[in-house]
Amino acid sequence: MAGYPLVDLKVTLVDGSYHNVDSSEMAFRSAAMLAIREGARKGAPVLQEPFFEMEVVTPGEFLSDVLGDLGGRRARIRSIEGQDDLQTVRAMIPLGETFAYTTALRSLSKGRASYTMEFRHYEPVPDHLARSIVNTA
Repeated sequence: MAGYPLVDLKVTLVDGSYHNVDSSEMAFRSAAMLAIREGARKGAPVLQEPFFEMEVVTPGEFLSDVLGDLGGRRARIRSIEGQDDLQTVRAMIPLGETFAYTTALRSLSKGRASYTMEFRHYEPVPDHLARSIVNTA
């Protein structure tokens, strides 16, 4: 997973030695870098993506189009509540699937729907997507 930051990582040095001729700050940095690379390879790191809670408010006539679009964006619908002609959809959605959502929602609803998003947590990227992301990096 070269090029990706490692988070929530704990490293413990259990042994080491110092020699006046061979030991330097650069030597210790290089040894640490090699050890972390090897540990990450053996530890099978997991690529994660940010998930946001999204709330979409739309006129009822556009609800099915909005739901279809959210489904295509890997959103998980949590609830749908109606109030008069307005419907409120609450969903969890990966941030990577929200790009150009403003334009899509405007087109789907003739400019009458709106949405808000708030960060919630990270989740592992599905295997098939993680492979394609790592292979293109």
